[in-house]
Amino acid sequence: MKKVLCLISIFCLCGNVLSAKEYHVSVKGSDADNGDISSPFKTINRAAQQALPGDTVTVHDGTYREWVNPLSGGEREGKRILYRVAEGEKAEIKGSELVTNWKKEKKAKGVWKVVLPNSFFGNYNPFNDRLYGDWLWSERIHHTGDVYLNDVSLYEEFSLDKVFAPDTLRTIRDPQGCTNVWFAEVDADNTTIYANFGTVDPNKETVEVSVRPTCFYPTREGLDYITIRGFHVSQAATQWAAPTAEQVGMIATHWCKGWIIENNVIKNSRANGITLGKERSSGHNLECNDKRLDGTLHYVEVIFNTLRRGWSKDNVGSHIVRNNIISDCEQTGICGSMGAAFSEIYGNHIYNILVKQQFGGAEMAGIKLHGAIDTYIHHNRIHKTGQYGIWLDWMAQGARVSSNLLYNNLIQDLFFEVSHGPYVVDNNISLSPRTIQENTDGGAYLHNLFSGDINRLDDQRYTPYHLNHSTEVKGIRTITEGDHRFFNNIFIGGDNSKLKYGMIVFDVSQRPIYAENNLFLNGSLPMTNKTQDWVEKTVNPKLRVEETPEGEVYLVSDISLQELSSFKGKSIDADRLGITQLTGFPFENPDGTPFKLEKDFFGNERSASPIVGPIEKLASSKRIKVWSGYTGKN
Repeated sequence: MKKVLCLISIFCLCGNVLSAKEYHVSVKGSDADNGDISSPFKTINRAAQQALPGDTVTVHDGTYREWVNPLSGGEREGKRILYRVAEGEKAEIKGSELVTNWKKEKKAKGVWKVVLPNSFFGNYNPFNDRLYGDWLWSERIHHTGDVYLNDVSLYEEFSLDKVFAPDTLRTIRDPQGCTNVWFAEVDADNTTIYANFGTVDPNKETVEVSVRPTCFYPTREGLDYITIRGFHVSQAATQWAAPTAEQVGMIATHWCKGWIIENNVIKNSRANGITLGKERSSGHNLECNDKRLDGTLHYVEVIFNTLRRGWSKDNVGSHIVRNNIISDCEQTGICGSMGAAFSEIYGNHIYNILVKQQFGGAEMAGIKLHGAIDTYIHHNRIHKTGQYGIWLDWMAQGARVSSNLLYNNLIQDLFFEVSHGPYVVDNNISLSPRTIQENTDGGAYLHNLFSGDINRLDDQRYTPYHLNHSTEVKGIRTITEGDHRFFNNIFIGGDNSKLKYGMIVFDVSQRPIYAENNLFLNGSLPMTNKTQDWVEKTVNPKLRVEETPEGEVYLVSDISLQELSSFKGKSIDADRLGITQLTGFPFENPDGTPFKLEKDFFGNERSASPIVGPIEKLASSKRIKVWSGYTGKN
């Protein structure tokens, strides 16, 4: 009998292998062909209508100006649908089209215009689509469309006069000032775009305008187990992605499970790079469209709506987003409302987020997630964001933020908002002038390097907490501030007298703060009347970041960091961390095993008496390499 079963298993396995197909796509192909290596399809979307579980879509050199809208997903791990770029080749998916035949305007130097028939845009014209959504803050109307000169986006102006006589815009991206701007007029037949290109002749350069709202996004829900590997994705007219809305980035998972998004270069999105967010039917910009309730109550309703629509570990989330380079997005690099639960986000280099600063809002960060239940965010490099580096908002229960490198972020490196714990923040290097903003309960901050201030907020919003490792709501409660653990961290003070460095801000916490084996340098302060080990007021390492042309990042100090090796704490495990007061749960790994902090920022084993801060083995050098691209598991 066993032999029969074995033969049946082998037969089924062979059948699966034999049935799997590989489709090829080339800009020289034809969608009328069969998609094999000698007769490739012309578009990725044509292959996406054919691909079935276990199939591979291999895309060859070229630029593909299309929206990939898959018909099917995979069945399980091991029977995915893989979209990949051919080895050694470069394939771009663009949400834009080339525009030529610009005509010089006589009214002003450097100004050109082009008249495009509205049919150029198909059934969606982003120059007639307002950027819109809950918690978007702007005094002026913005559109989802954009204009790119040699792959650099211009600034949208709000009148034709401002194109003819532009103000000099000084932003994070252009601190010296920029006058490259555009304005569009749309009538029943045509879209006219005016652009100030300065001294450049646009007909001799590459000028593109966005025409599609996304680049890779299934309009159907439940297309699971898709892998997207090795693409260059850019220039989509993405819409603002509020947590109460359908969230559509340039790559978007649409309420699916088990995607892998890896090794891509994602650049130039009007709003978002990657979205792991929710679908539309559970609510879509409710605060804007329904003024009966405030935004908090609307979001609570959305949470229960998503639960009714199957928000659970069985159906949604469990994505992997790794080793991508994400830049020049004006809302987020990665965002997701509830759809990022049970996911892992690591090895990504995220920068230039909200650097044009033409609009603002409450949903802007390098990584911005709601409902990050059992979500693991680690070994990312995040810098030069116009707002927050990592922002976990609502229900970050079981989340872990570990070994990230954060610097040169304008407002704060880390923001933890209205969550009840347990959550873990460990081994991070935070070097921006402002380190943490939080209004949460039940956090564990372990072995971090915090060189900026800490800001705590009071908050009276009722927000959910969940059964352990589950989306099911256990209860709803206001934030009572506290029940945090701070063990084995390094705090470094700064020069801004208006900021509070160290742990002094927690003196007024309503619940206990547990603090042991922390090191306070350069005027950073421990909590009043609480023994927290070491205060070295006059020691100032003057930490700074050095970036090389090769993409490496070094942590540079005025002192030998080995001088800090004498400050040693105690090992950290679930027993020491205890149970969070409100939720009643211990600190555990996503698989339910007890949490234990065993490794440092680099993945080295911690000793029984670990050195405080994120690095266990401190060399005598004043210069330590902290980024060369993540080279961990893949």
